[in-house]
Amino acid sequence: MKDGKTAWTGVRNFQARNHLRTMALGDHVLYYHSVTGKCVVGIAEVVRAAYPDSTASEGDWSCVDLKPLVALKNPVSLEEIKAEPSLAEIGLLRQSRLSVMPLTKAAFEKIVQISKK
Repeated sequence: MKDGKTAWTGVRNFQARNHLRTMALGDHVLYYHSVTGKCVVGIAEVVRAAYPDSTASEGDWSCVDLKPLVALKNPVSLEEIKAEPSLAEIGLLRQSRLSVMPLTKAAFEKIVQISKK
């Protein structure tokens, strides 16, 4: 939030890279802490679509630029996501180590709704 913008670099999984490449300018993303906390903490916006990742020393890797929009008042934990039946089929619960994955609009909105409780 304090930086105002960041490049989402360092993705080194082909499936996650391909998801990055489908992101479009203006798309909203949920920001999830996957190591410490394991929770959704905010919403960001794609402000630059996929371009070559300058942190890659070899290979065909991509990154996007994100602008933070809002920090969630109440972060949504992985446990809360697992407990919500309507979220049972989201990628996070099937491939928890994948760093980039699409969500349906309904799933995105449900996670935001949970954060407001």
